[in-house]
Amino acid sequence: MKVTSGKFGGRKLVENKFEHIRPTADIVKQAIFNKLTDILPGAKVLDLFCGTGALGIEALSRGAQDVVFVDKDKRSMTLTMTNLQNLKIEAKTINADFEIALKHLKGQKFDIIILDPPYQGGLYEKALRKISEYDLLSTEGVIVCEHDKNVKIDFMPYEIECEKNYGIKVVSYLRNN
Repeated sequence: MKVTSGKFGGRKLVENKFEHIRPTADIVKQAIFNKLTDILPGAKVLDLFCGTGALGIEALSRGAQDVVFVDKDKRSMTLTMTNLQNLKIEAKTINADFEIALKHLKGQKFDIIILDPPYQGGLYEKALRKISEYDLLSTEGVIVCEHDKNVKIDFMPYEIECEKNYGIKVVSYLRNN
């Protein structure tokens, strides 16, 4: 697992040893951020359910201004913080349940929100409702949802701008209605 492009391109990230974390494949990560090229420079990013922090670090590498990393799992947050330290990146990390973290972030606006929770359990819908309730997405912002193609998700109140398939994974790009 490595940073695919930008300032930290080619740098290795700490290997994930935990089964509960499924890192995004480098080819999918590269495709996501190539699609976001126009809005990345100077963007404020929220990496919700950050796992190893790889997606948020990729955003920073490609020019994002700030990234807030959120995960309730201490092991995930330790991996994220180790990756940030190894790259000498200072960023805000929140080790808390996503609902508590989102409430804490109320009043802020994010240009990109990365949403990659555990595939089962209805967390997508809950997170999207809270993001909307707290008005966290900027007017022209995008929510990037990585999910299993067999999981049906109600993306309301957002609309799907486009979807890309990568084997069993789908990446959905959502915008405000």
